[in-house]
Amino acid sequence: MARWEPNAAERLARAALDLFSERGYDDTTVIDIAQRAGLAKSSFFRHFSDKREVLFGGAAMDDLLTAAIASAPPSFTALEAVGSALDAAGKEVFTSARRETVLRRRAVIAANPELQEREALKRLSLTASMTKALERRGVPGLTARVAAELGALASAVAIERWSQTTNRSEFGLLVPRQATFARFTSSRSWTS
Repeated sequence: MARWEPNAAERLARAALDLFSERGYDDTTVIDIAQRAGLAKSSFFRHFSDKREVLFGGAAMDDLLTAAIASAPPSFTALEAVGSALDAAGKEVFTSARRETVLRRRAVIAANPELQEREALKRLSLTASMTKALERRGVPGLTARVAAELGALASAVAIERWSQTTNRSEFGLLVPRQATFARFTSSRSWTS
């Protein structure tokens, strides 16, 4: 086995997605994934807690969104900070080079109720992380929650549109601009 080759986590993720697409999620084992990647089973568990985590990327998206919210200019509103974070995620994760991988991942998740449930929990976790990041910026709790929920909804719609096989737009072009968020909320006062 080629244990010395770099990018073990990436190789494992690629192998898992290939096997999930070929055999189905339920008919693929951790051993199958490790063997396809040319690694030992123990290598798999150094990078992932279980085979579901191969599809959900650990805390990478959480970290990306919370860092982008934290680094948004202090003058940004909560929605502008969330919009900025979504733009950063789009540039980092939802690139044209990764479109096929994202499409395959979505197909595997759509075919398995357990994975659909995990995807829903991941979305809730991302929303909670964005809410906490906004609160750390001094945004009141309810305002932070509403901004994070709107951001999560906008992101889900953008991902769905970006994933359509006929769509060739970049992800960032599909996320509603901060101005759209601002117009929506300007008629309401969201306070804790």
